[in-house]
Amino acid sequence: MTKLMASAFVSATLLAGASLVQADMHGDMHPQVWADDQSVAGGTVTAEKVTADSNGWLVVHRTDEGMKPGPVVGHAPLKEGENMDVTALLTEDVSAGDHLMLMVHSEEGGMETGVFEYTLGAKEDGPIKMDGKLVTETITAQ
Repeated sequence: MTKLMASAFVSATLLAGASLVQADMHGDMHPQVWADDQSVAGGTVTAEKVTADSNGWLVVHRTDEGMKPGPVVGHAPLKEGENMDVTALLTEDVSAGDHLMLMVHSEEGGMETGVFEYTLGAKEDGPIKMDGKLVTETITAQ
């Protein structure tokens, strides 16, 4: 009798898991950035994983101890869903010890799809927010 109950529990758990995966595949994925401190000697910054609820951009901002986003120093395109090993080319020199904020931006409001049009404070391809907060991960250049 316990074997039957265990089997029913496993089946219910598998079904619940399948419905969660299905929900994620239909755009219910929460945007998030995963990245660690890293060397920027090669002129790039890489996020290990980025999830996005629509096509957009991983944008690299300079930041400081106050953790306010500063000038953009790199970007890379994102596709809706899970993006692995997203690498942004740095457009300015970044030194070891500099703080970089990796932020998810949308593809909305610009004139051209697939062209990064954001400048600090602009509406074009601007940052997205979840629960009123920017979606970021701050790292230190090594």
